[in-house]
Amino acid sequence: MVWIEREMVLHHQVILKEEYSKSVVEAISPSPSAYAPQVGCEMEEKERFWSELDKVVDGVPRKERLVIGADFNGHVGEGNRADEEVMGRYVFKERSVEGQMVVDFAKRMEMAVVNTYFKKKEKHRVTYKSGGRCTQVDFVLCRRCNLKEIGDCKVLAGDSVARQHWMVVCRMVWEAKKKRRRVRTERRKR
Repeated sequence: MVWIEREMVLHHQVILKEEYSKSVVEAISPSPSAYAPQVGCEMEEKERFWSELDKVVDGVPRKERLVIGADFNGHVGEGNRADEEVMGRYVFKERSVEGQMVVDFAKRMEMAVVNTYFKKKEKHRVTYKSGGRCTQVDFVLCRRCNLKEIGDCKVLAGDSVARQHWMVVCRMVWEAKKKRRRVRTERRKR
């Protein structure tokens, strides 16, 4: 794996561009690549966040793999309520307004909410714990076309990277496509 580019896009978003031959990648969040405004923030601030994130993702060519690990500060909701194209069945809590924003973003950008595709015990789904409250607000998103490359996604219970947030680990197997070399053959004259 070779880092070929690192760019700070906004104060809370970082893009890392990597080159792979064949490797197993462990993506870990948080140290989120995005941090959504909290529930108590103004709707204008939340909409600005999603607008900025849209621009960042639109700037990444479709042919490139894209993974976003983030504290989205929203619940995507139990069941997938006809949102099968962007999420699986394995989440909990009811969908919040902020969670709907995550789902809408995933639909717009043709991404999938990776955490929701793997059946796990609750302790391996809870990403935030405070004052006896357990929730799932940290998610890993990838392009839907790359979902088959995800081997697992879970929370490491008790491993806290940031205060009250537990580490989300996603196992991905990425294999670079080999470029075919064109071989020129000349016809022999008889």
